[in-house]
Amino acid sequence: MSAFENNLGKISDLTFEKILFPNCGSERKEVITGPSFGVDTSVIAIGQGQAMAVSSDPLSLIPAIGAEASAWLSVHLIANDMATTGFAPQYAQFVLNLPTDLSPATFRTYWEHLHRFCKDLGVAITGGHTGQIEGQNSTVSGGGTMFLIAPQRDILTSDKAKPGDAIVVTKEAALVATSMLAMCFPETVKNKLGREIQQLANTNFYRTSSLREALLASDILDPGTELTAMHDVTEGGVLGAISEMAKAAGVGFTVDSDLIPVGEAVQAIAGLFEIDPRFSIGAGSMIMAVRENQVSRLINHLGSHSIEAVAVGKFTSRNKGCRIIENGEEKSFAFSGEDPYWESFFRAYNSGLT
Repeated sequence: MSAFENNLGKISDLTFEKILFPNCGSERKEVITGPSFGVDTSVIAIGQGQAMAVSSDPLSLIPAIGAEASAWLSVHLIANDMATTGFAPQYAQFVLNLPTDLSPATFRTYWEHLHRFCKDLGVAITGGHTGQIEGQNSTVSGGGTMFLIAPQRDILTSDKAKPGDAIVVTKEAALVATSMLAMCFPETVKNKLGREIQQLANTNFYRTSSLREALLASDILDPGTELTAMHDVTEGGVLGAISEMAKAAGVGFTVDSDLIPVGEAVQAIAGLFEIDPRFSIGAGSMIMAVRENQVSRLINHLGSHSIEAVAVGKFTSRNKGCRIIENGEEKSFAFSGEDPYWESFFRAYNSGLT
């Protein structure tokens, strides 16, 4: 029996609270924001009104999508966490635990793309560790950490959403989940859904950075008052991310499920692989907690830069709980912590789909 409530993907909030959170080493007064479920970054005061934000994530090396796309995921999934602060990452450290059968040519290609994508973001790679490990056959090739330094009072964290804040969602749900399924099982998607859907999904893969919209939002809105919090959409999808934000901030929410944006390719691929896009990995979409009188200003500003955004609900007081509107009916909502992507992927893989 697994020690975790969820056997695949990220651990649950219960596992975090039972095992990790009580055992986090020494307490230090300069840690402003430490480990917390649903919080993307830690914040450490470094003096003179400055602070360092830090975030870590797994690195990907997935043969089915190739070295370049794997490097894109590796860099941008960490950068998306950093983006929730309202600032761009500046430094990175990578630990690579590579399989013994990885060829030097493939490793060179992967590393050169890690370098290129970091350089494009203005991120300096400052160190890490690289080695080959016997028995390493996972598509998780290690882990990375990114850092940035900014004025402490301007750094946002995802636990600062307030009752009355509107919930704005950028782009659309399940971008990563559906594009990954299309890239890993291209013949199945092409034969069942057509070449156009396959091509749309491939395009969607490179929409999975949310750094640009985060910086645009923090430029036009005052951090902490008009833009109170951001959280990038990863495992658990849009509804999982909103639930994590609410839990971290100690608030409730009401969300209209019909307003969650789902595009043509996402809808088609999600239907084919029997996943609910509202709960599926959705990097590239950012959840923003915004004062209600600033929503139109933000959405128009993002739209002028070709980034779609929509308000799907609002955060409420904790005693109102978590609510969802489906087919016009409002009801209580509880996130299970499960993402349907993983089961769907392994079901397709084990069925021999191509």
